[in-house]
Amino acid sequence: MTCTTCGTQVLVEKRSLPHTTVQWTSPTTRCPELAGCAPAGVAVCTRLRASIEEALREGRLRVTGGDG
Repeated sequence: MTCTTCGTQVLVEKRSLPHTTVQWTSPTTRCPELAGCAPAGVAVCTRLRASIEEALREGRLRVTGGDG
């Protein structure tokens, strides 16, 4: 999956509608929300979240199990 804002690529898995797993495959330096931030336990970018939700609505990302 690629963020539509900054182009950062991540791996995404949806096991249910509320459950999303994101694996960052590169540094967050291109992300305008996370660049320059101290490393955190969970990196969250609202723009990436919006890209994931858009992909789900458009059928480019599917829920793989659970209540989806």
